[in-house]
Amino acid sequence: MNRTKGVTVFAAAGLMAAVAAPAVAGDTITVASWGGTYQEAQTKAFFRPTAEALGITIKEDTTNGLDDVRLQVTGNAVKWDITELGADECARGSKEGLFEKLDYDVIDKSGINPKLVHDDWIGISYTSVVLIYRTDVFGDKGPKTWADFWDVKKFPGRRALSGSQQTETLSVAALAKGIPIDKVYPVDIDGALQSVDKIRNHVDAWWTSGAQAMQLVKDGEVDMASIWNGRAGTLRKEGAPVSFSFDQGVLTADCMVIPKGSKNKDLAMKALAKFVSPDLQANLPLYVDNGPANEKAFETGKIPPERIKDINSAPENVKKQVLQDPQFWRDNLVEATEKFNNLIQQ
Repeated sequence: MNRTKGVTVFAAAGLMAAVAAPAVAGDTITVASWGGTYQEAQTKAFFRPTAEALGITIKEDTTNGLDDVRLQVTGNAVKWDITELGADECARGSKEGLFEKLDYDVIDKSGINPKLVHDDWIGISYTSVVLIYRTDVFGDKGPKTWADFWDVKKFPGRRALSGSQQTETLSVAALAKGIPIDKVYPVDIDGALQSVDKIRNHVDAWWTSGAQAMQLVKDGEVDMASIWNGRAGTLRKEGAPVSFSFDQGVLTADCMVIPKGSKNKDLAMKALAKFVSPDLQANLPLYVDNGPANEKAFETGKIPPERIKDINSAPENVKKQVLQDPQFWRDNLVEATEKFNNLIQQ
């Protein structure tokens, strides 16, 4: 799956060279991520410092998601040593046995939510789904909760929700019913679908990409929407009349894995240990709006205090949000997706 959470994604077109310390041929690994500005940020935050610290070459490629990993592993043609995936993809790929076991004697997992630490995958960053509204329509009295978003009488206006990220929309639909943040998971899928059913005839657009969501809000085609925090932050930086917060946001994690059959597994393990370390994790929000997965990043002193309040995974912001449970979606995604798609296409 193409991930477009606050970034521009381009299709894989061969390897992209990364900066590298002097190394011999055996001291090279290839890392695949989502491309665009997000991967550019990762190069600065993770890949370049790791290459220099370990004295290795890190080559880069782009991925479209779990299907790419599955093809490489089942075809005995693994070309990546580390790749990024969505956490739900990590959970599914783990069930299929597509990844190498991680060595937590090498990788320090402290500071990372235990729900994102598994035998063969680990969290790397966070995106949030937030509620955004136009202040030129509502002033400072716009919808603040998903229950507000669902209240078409109190908050009339044009609305947009994601039609492609079903897990996120079902999570906010559960919140709209008044379910507390800590009770959303395990999601009552049928109950969440009933919630979606109540709002679907008032949804003017079911967006399918972050760029589309941002454009709908920017052009005033909708007055309120669900949107990824990176896109919301871009709108605010561009001076658009919008307001959003992390209240009732839905935290979605990305993860990293070592595909089974990697020819450089041991070196990849050392590199991955660097990527998730507090010191390098603290670099990420200096370049992009995705939050660090390691909460100890906020203790390094590298992140300016005025920046922390705007980072979705900052401790105070995490408390306000629901963390999606990838293990739940591993087992329920197919059923939920089919039911959701059938509902919104009626």
